[in-house]
Amino acid sequence: MSADDKDKIEARKLLIVLIVVLVAVAAAVALMLPMIGEFVTTSLEPGVGIKQAAIISFFITVITLAFFAITAGDGLLGEIQFMLAGFFGFFLTIWFLIAWVF
Repeated sequence: MSADDKDKIEARKLLIVLIVVLVAVAAAVALMLPMIGEFVTTSLEPGVGIKQAAIISFFITVITLAFFAITAGDGLLGEIQFMLAGFFGFFLTIWFLIAWVF
């Protein structure tokens, strides 16, 4: 048996293990969906609400990133990809924290 055949067998074994793990994760997610829905209705709904928290989070994020862009100096155009990634990260985090806390 050549080294190439051994690599093929090892790759097939790895593929089978990955498929089994993905099926197990998909089954776990499918079984957790009712629990996740219950968590959302009990923990996130009272108070401000998801829609109002999204609006508040958008403006907080825009103001924060505008401040970052102004204080960054002349590096704004070269850093736009990081600003966009930061916007979505800040927005999602602040959005759900506002909805959860308030």
